[in-house]
Amino acid sequence: MSGPPASRSEASPVSQIATNVLTALLEARTGQQISAYRSWRLDTALKPLLRDRKLDTLDQLVTQLLEGSDRVIGDRIVDALLNQETSFYRDALVFESLVEAIADAEAKGRAVRIWSAGCATGQEPLSLAMLFAERHEQTGAPIPEIVATDVSAAAIARARAGRFTQFEIQRGLPIRRMMRWFDGDGSDWVAKPELVKMVTFRRLNLVADPAPSGQFDVVLCRNVLLYLAADTKRCVFATIARALRPGGLLVMGAGETVIGQTSAFEPSKRFRGFYETPPPGSTTLTAGRAAA
Repeated sequence: MSGPPASRSEASPVSQIATNVLTALLEARTGQQISAYRSWRLDTALKPLLRDRKLDTLDQLVTQLLEGSDRVIGDRIVDALLNQETSFYRDALVFESLVEAIADAEAKGRAVRIWSAGCATGQEPLSLAMLFAERHEQTGAPIPEIVATDVSAAAIARARAGRFTQFEIQRGLPIRRMMRWFDGDGSDWVAKPELVKMVTFRRLNLVADPAPSGQFDVVLCRNVLLYLAADTKRCVFATIARALRPGGLLVMGAGETVIGQTSAFEPSKRFRGFYETPPPGSTTLTAGRAAA
């Protein structure tokens, strides 16, 4: 089996300069870091952009970036370098637990709000919309307000359009739901307008921007913080903690944890794999917010 391309540290000095500029741009815009052993991703991720601009090397792309005459090139580079890996109903057990968690919040007699932070091209929030719309049809239970954000304007545009390839639609989406909530359009599938309207999509930079207004009962931030520096992660955790109601839940990826990284959250005692803000007035919560 062949491995990844050789590290760019073995490339020419000019190529190393290009690597430094591109990784610095990504970190400045999003907080995400590309370590030296992962720098081969630059070549892979940016090849389509090179072809589109009829360029041969990353150095030529960096030259265009530094010239400053093209206002959108920086956005396109960052969009290409972001990891937008996602799928419908990713980690199905998480969605099963979410139904129970939302029902628990509804029992307190208030309208429930969910924030999908780092939603990429929209599969996660649209999965939530389908799940709770079907629950509403079966039981009459209210549909929670769903807000979905991502740092990539291109990803948010795709999410709002609700258009997915055959490959994307088949990843995690049962045929029954595909036929119920999507219409075929050539080789693509397009979400029905009533489904997309259940989600408020907006561009938001978790590292630099405040959270959406109001407070949420659940925040999903799955596999988003993996490549952030420790200090940046703590700031994002603090932002999410302030956006949650007391006792609100944070859902992270299966390989992620808050333990040892922030005092703003602790493992949920009821929902396995979820995290919650400590009770109001606790020393843990006070310390966590002071650290922000």
